[in-house]
Amino acid sequence: MKRNLTILACLVIFVVVFGCRRKPSDETEQERPGSKTPAQIDTKAVGTKQATKAASDGVAVTINGAPITEKEVEAEVKQISTRMPPAELEKNREKIRQMILDRMIAKRLINEKIQAANIAVTEEEVLAKIEEIAAQQRTSLENFKKMMQSRGMDYDEWKQQVQWGVMLEKLVEADFGDQLIITDTDANNFYSANIKQYEKPEQVRASHILVKPDTTDPNVDPNEAKAQALAKAQGLLKQIKDGADFAELAKATGGYPSAPKGGDLGFIDKGRMKIVPVFVKAAFALKIDEVSDIVETSVGYHIIKVTDRKEAGVTPFEQARDEINKTLKRKKQNELFQKYLIQLRAEAKIVYPPGKEPPQVPPGP
Repeated sequence: MKRNLTILACLVIFVVVFGCRRKPSDETEQERPGSKTPAQIDTKAVGTKQATKAASDGVAVTINGAPITEKEVEAEVKQISTRMPPAELEKNREKIRQMILDRMIAKRLINEKIQAANIAVTEEEVLAKIEEIAAQQRTSLENFKKMMQSRGMDYDEWKQQVQWGVMLEKLVEADFGDQLIITDTDANNFYSANIKQYEKPEQVRASHILVKPDTTDPNVDPNEAKAQALAKAQGLLKQIKDGADFAELAKATGGYPSAPKGGDLGFIDKGRMKIVPVFVKAAFALKIDEVSDIVETSVGYHIIKVTDRKEAGVTPFEQARDEINKTLKRKKQNELFQKYLIQLRAEAKIVYPPGKEPPQVPPGP
C-alpha cells in the first residue's frame, strides 16, 4: 500500500468545505452574523515570522524556504489530544504527528496558491456556506450553533476554517472548472445505479406538545414528578378537545426545541420506527388533523397531531438532479484535489532537518 498522507489533508479540507452530514438526535427521543469587506488569508509574512521563531522552537520542515516549527506542530497535536484517550495518543503519537505535519504542509502550499491567485471571499459567501452545511444537517443556523457549542466547538474559529475552505473551493474551480462539468448522462447513470436511495417511505408531518417530569429538585419523589407531569398533559389534552389551538398550547408549554414552532417536528418516516417506536407508531396511526391520546416516552408525555401525510414512492430524477450534480461534483473535486496536492508537493522544495525525515513505506504489490 502506497504512503499517501496527502489524502488525509484532502479529507480534512473537504470536511471543512462541505460539512459533516451526521444527523442531529431526534427530539422525541432526546431533547435536544457581518461585514461586506472581502476577507483574504494573509500569508505574506508567514516566512519572516516563522523564521524568527525557528531557532528557539526547532524546525520540523521547511517549505520553499519558510519553516514550520515543532512548536506549531505540537500545538496541533495538543488540540487532537483533547479528543482522544491519552493511551491511544501515546501509542500513535508519531503517526498522528506526521499526519498533522503533512496537513500543515498541504495547507501552506495551498495558501501560496490562494495568495498568488488573489482569491478572496465575502462575509455573505462564508455565511451561505455555513447555512448550506446547517441545512445538510436538517437544522437551522441557530440550532447548528447551539449543537456546536454543546460539543465544545468554537463557532468563530470554525467559521474561519469555513472561510479558508470557500477560498479553496474557488481555487479548485479556477484551476479545474472545465473538468467539473456534470452531464445529464453522468447524473442519469448515478440515479439508476443508486435508485434505492431515492425510494421514499410513507411519511407523516407531526407536531407534539411535550410535558417533561420536573426532576430539578433532588428531594422530589420521581414517581410524584411523573404523576404531576401526566396530570398537566391530561389538562392540556382536555383543552385541545375543547377547541384550544394546538400550536399555541405547544408554544405556551415550552421547554423543548420544537415548542417555538408550535411543536412542529417536520416529516417523520417509518424508517425511524427503531428510534422512538412508541411515538412514531402513534403518529402513523393518526389521520390528518387528528390528535392522539397521551403517549409516554423516556422523555416525558406527548400529545401528537398529524398535519400532513406523504405516501411511499420514488423521488423523480428531475427532483433529484440538483443534489446528484452536487454529489458528483464533490467527488470530482476530491479526486482532482488529491492529484493537485501531489503535484504541489512534487513541485515544492520540502526540506526536513537531518533525522526528521518521514518514514518511508515500501510500495505494495
